[in-house]
Order: sequence, then C-alpha cells, then structure tokens
Amino acid sequence: MTVNRSHRPYPAPEGPWFMAQTWKNLLFAHWPIDASVMRALLPEQLEPDIWKGTAWVGIVPFRMSGTRIRFLPSLPFASSFLELNLRTYVTFKGRPGVYFFCLDASHRPAVEVARKVFHLPYFYADMHASQLKEKTIFKSVRKDQRGHEARFEAAYGPKPGSNVFHPVKNTFEYWLTERYRLFTTHKGGMLAGEIDHDPWALREAEVSISINNLADVHQLKLPPEEPIVHIAAPQNVRFWSFKSVY
Repeated sequence: MTVNRSHRPYPAPEGPWFMAQTWKNLLFAHWPIDASVMRALLPEQLEPDIWKGTAWVGIVPFRMSGTRIRFLPSLPFASSFLELNLRTYVTFKGRPGVYFFCLDASHRPAVEVARKVFHLPYFYADMHASQLKEKTIFKSVRKDQRGHEARFEAAYGPKPGSNVFHPVKNTFEYWLTERYRLFTTHKGGMLAGEIDHDPWALREAEVSISINNLADVHQLKLPPEEPIVHIAAPQNVRFWSFKSVY
C-alpha cells in the first residue's frame, strides 16, 4: 500500500489493523433509490447519504483472497472465496459510511466467524466465478436458512475503449466508492469498523445481469433503468476491529 493517504476523506486509524485481504474481479453496480424509501429500511440511528437528492444501492460481487489476521500467514483452505454484497451509503452523526443489507459468501466457516466477530449480516451461498478473457461470469445462490433464497447471475467486464481512472474528490464516482467506515447493528446498538486501502483504480464497465432478486428479498425494488457500473483493479484492504459508537 502507498504511504500517501491524501485520497481519503479523513485520516486512516492510528491503531494497529486487525485483518487484511485482497479483493479481485470486483464489480460496482449502482441504482438510484428514493431517499424516503431507503430511510424506512435503515436502522433508526442511520440516515441515507444522498447524492443530488437521491439515495443509492450497490451490488458488489468479487473474489476475496489472502485473508489473514495481523502477524499471521493466510490459511490456504480459508483465505480465498467469493462474496456478493448488497449495500447502501449512510451517515451516522454526519460521518459517512457503508451499510450492508447482506453479505453472501461461499465459505461457510468464514460466514460464521464474520457474524460472530463483526456482527455483519453474512449468509452462506453456493457461488461460482469464471473468467472468459476480460469478462467475469459470477453466479450465486444463497443456501442459508437464516435468510430468504437470493439469486444473482451476471457477466461483466470493461467497457471497450474505457481507461483506468482514480476517482477525484467531489465527483459521483468518488462519493460511491471511496468509503472507509462500515456500520452494523448489534443488540440494539451501532458498531463502526474502519478500513483502509489505496485509491480505487476503476474502469467503466458493461454488465449483463440474467438473474437478480438480491435486492427484492431485502425489500428494495430496483428501478428499471440499467445500473451505473464500474470494475476495479485488485485492491489490498486492511480492517480495524468494530467498535461501539451508539
């Protein structure tokens, strides 16, 4: 990771990080959602973060690898798996961050650990991903009885002629992607976890979504228009422990 963190909206945490991992083959797919609709679905402590009057929801499939705890090597049998997130953008007492409606993952033990340690809404899913040149084919079927069955199937890759760019502060792409605080609820309270990584290296993308009820089962109705989509270069990410903020 680079030393210069000027791309961040606020400084990285000073304390020691807890966990590190790498994200690969990542897609950001975003749809606009009426802010009042989003507000009704959020915990009472959170407010929807708004871009030009609209809330946004994102679906983010990717491959996670190299997961390890600080000072320990990654475990080959548990460090690499697929993940699919449904997320939105929120503020807590004016502080921006990400709120997850669900995080589906293909590694059952990792799901249980994440639920227990981070109190995030992880669910086990049967997932497959393959590569066809620059295109990723991603399939997911949730198999966790703690949630409704959710299916997602898509093929995505770079838009022909698109170039890699780093989102600039005060732009829509920066607002969507450069977020370093994660919020979750636990026993009626609010927890926040910090992350850190280099600036996102994005490309405009093309996506063909053949199956997708992920938002539906979480009471979100996606609009009929095509999503705004970007793919990202591999990203090394560090996590700090979640702490109570409310």
